[in-house]
Amino acid sequence: MLKRIRNFFFPPAGSSFKRRALPLAILFGVPFVCAVSAIPTWEYTNSPSFCGTTCHTMPPEYQTYQVSPHARVPCVDCHIGRGSFFTQIYRKTGHMKLLFDTVTGNYEFPIRTETMRPARDTCELCHFPEKFSDDSLRVNEHFTGGEESRPYSVYLLMHTGGGSQREGLSRGIHWHIENEIEYIATGEFEQEIPWVQVKEDGKTTVYVSVDSTIDENNLDQYTPREMDCISCHNRIAHLIPNPTGEIDTALYQGDLSPDIPYIRERAIELLSKTYDSSGEAKEAFETLDSYYQENYPDFYAENQDKIAGAIQLLIRLHGEIQYPEQELDWTTHPNNIGHRSAPGCFRCHDGKHFSSDGEMIRLECNLCHSIPLVVKPGDVEPQMALATGLEPTNHLLTTWISQHSVEYDNTCANCHTTTEPGGVSDVSFCSNSVCHGVDWQYADFEASLKMVSQLEDEDAIAIQEDRALSYQTIQPILEERCARCHDEKATRGLNVTDYQSLMAGSEDGPVIVPGSVDESLIIQTLQAGHFGQLTDGEMELLKQWIEAGAPEE
Repeated sequence: MLKRIRNFFFPPAGSSFKRRALPLAILFGVPFVCAVSAIPTWEYTNSPSFCGTTCHTMPPEYQTYQVSPHARVPCVDCHIGRGSFFTQIYRKTGHMKLLFDTVTGNYEFPIRTETMRPARDTCELCHFPEKFSDDSLRVNEHFTGGEESRPYSVYLLMHTGGGSQREGLSRGIHWHIENEIEYIATGEFEQEIPWVQVKEDGKTTVYVSVDSTIDENNLDQYTPREMDCISCHNRIAHLIPNPTGEIDTALYQGDLSPDIPYIRERAIELLSKTYDSSGEAKEAFETLDSYYQENYPDFYAENQDKIAGAIQLLIRLHGEIQYPEQELDWTTHPNNIGHRSAPGCFRCHDGKHFSSDGEMIRLECNLCHSIPLVVKPGDVEPQMALATGLEPTNHLLTTWISQHSVEYDNTCANCHTTTEPGGVSDVSFCSNSVCHGVDWQYADFEASLKMVSQLEDEDAIAIQEDRALSYQTIQPILEERCARCHDEKATRGLNVTDYQSLMAGSEDGPVIVPGSVDESLIIQTLQAGHFGQLTDGEMELLKQWIEAGAPEE
């Protein structure tokens, strides 16, 4: 054998030219062919078609990827990350276990990613979160239930934001990325976040959930994560829509007839069930035919084509949101954008995360978007409220979203329409079906109210018996509660930021009558329900100062 190999590479004397050239051609040709073929081979292994059909053969992820906003972004850009050839080769070796599991049939379902490159090495190579972005209008189309499905629209101004320069409630969504935020996540799929640390403007604040189970005295045992794009946009390339959204979209696009009696309820009910196979799902959907034939014979006789179309639509939609063979559907991968079908934003903004000084991570609708505005057919053009920052002081309390219902009074009508407050008829700002008609299962509006009641006396300014009351004592209260409107601008002629202006009063006359609480207009106005509310302790302090003659010093 060795002699034959030696004779092949070292032909005997007198061999022909072809015989002598063949070993050299093989010796240099094979590496050349390998080198040339390696380039397209490497490119193919980095292509979405290889990832989605050849390697993982995962139709759910590949199918959803093809209709996602990132359909033109190669899979490897997110799952491997950009880098040099050698860097990517090294990272790919970490996926050999997955390749082995695929070949041996030991792949676990549903498919879940175990490792991802940091968003700063992937997403932020294209996206620039520090960039200031304008608010954007979002119109979500929905339909009511009932015998006839009726359309309505929900208008939202999304405070996209970016950077830390925005003020008040309009700092925007991407403030979370420009500033340094760390969190500890627990539970399945990191859907519980009991601990959050925020570093902003040189200040560090830690928020802990009132029902936290972590050991705050031994945080070293946990691994905090830095908040980045994927903390929220975790399904941006592989989102599986839920049945309700799919049916509303079908109704809006005309793929499903709203004339079919109770079709929205029936379609969502059938599409929401879990089926062991596509065949079983098809059989369930075909029961719609007999259902309408038995219960609505007159409609069925004239509209069999609409019902048949509805059945075919459900069969198609089922193939887009349920994959029985891979144990995957819209519920198996929580989507952290939003706060309806999964905790999402409410993992932190749930009304239960407080700092040591009683400040809450704001559970505030218009941090990220305007108050939802419901518009029904025939309604006037929507009037969207713009965030101006000109709000009563109590609106800026971190617990305001929970307090507003108990502090509602006639002064709310100064800025809002208030017909049927707390209702769901959408006849006014305060009667909002999108706010009040929803079961907010992931938010706790009562937690902050309980905390406010516990801290109210602690937060109130203590009255020191050995200290004479003066304007300097109450000035911080007036500055905090009233000066947003009643400063140098002197709304209604009243400026509370200095003693002389306060004592000069307003357009209605003096607001402070030294020695007489009952005659002081400021007390009358506050007790009548002015939106610039004082705590019980602050009100008591103001009264005692007036009774003492309202001294300046």
